[in-house]
Amino acid sequence: MKSVQRRFKNLETKNKYWSSHTIFAEAIAGQNFNKTILKRNFNKLVDVDDYSIEDKKEVLRYLETI
Repeated sequence: MKSVQRRFKNLETKNKYWSSHTIFAEAIAGQNFNKTILKRNFNKLVDVDDYSIEDKKEVLRYLETI
């Protein structure tokens, strides 16, 4: 089973200087996760300081295309 959180943590340990948003995008790339899983994990894993609250919907819409 694919796990966003597991992939995120593995990438985070290998790439300490990447932002949490970049790590999340890399973790979900090509994995075809559904919108609910993406949104839930985005809220859990990505730091609020890595994106603008006003742009959150746009960011999530972009991440769905990756």
